[in-house]
Amino acid sequence: MENTYKLTEQGFEKLKEELTHLKDVDRKLNLEALKEARAQGDLTENADYDAARDEQARIEARIKEVENILKHSEIISNSNNSKTILIGKTVKIKFVDNDLEREFTIVGHLEANPLQGKISNESPIGKALIGHKKGQIINYKAETGTEISVEIIDIK
Repeated sequence: MENTYKLTEQGFEKLKEELTHLKDVDRKLNLEALKEARAQGDLTENADYDAARDEQARIEARIKEVENILKHSEIISNSNNSKTILIGKTVKIKFVDNDLEREFTIVGHLEANPLQGKISNESPIGKALIGHKKGQIINYKAETGTEISVEIIDIK
């Protein structure tokens, strides 16, 4: 059975844009590089040709990967009326032991980027928060094995 990839609408659109760019820009530039390298003559020791072939393989592999993700993705709709934490929701939490507050959006693993405030629904904290409501205190085990308690301050 194929995996289903959970994506927000923005994530889905971003992948569609990447696919278009790969096909319409990167692929064409790579074909030009291959033509130029072939024009240099002997291909047996032609580093430009080898590099262009490697790039071609990378582009084609990524095109296949993105097409597969788009084909098997489920778009998560962010229903604003839900008071429960779901994928696509932005959550504000407070770490109970040090009063540190953090806000992040829970996304599918393909869109996760902690530096941009996007955490995966498959991460320890993401898994722990899904299905809970504002005001609840949740305990979860971090990847380090440490037990952590967080209070849900707000859900958007």
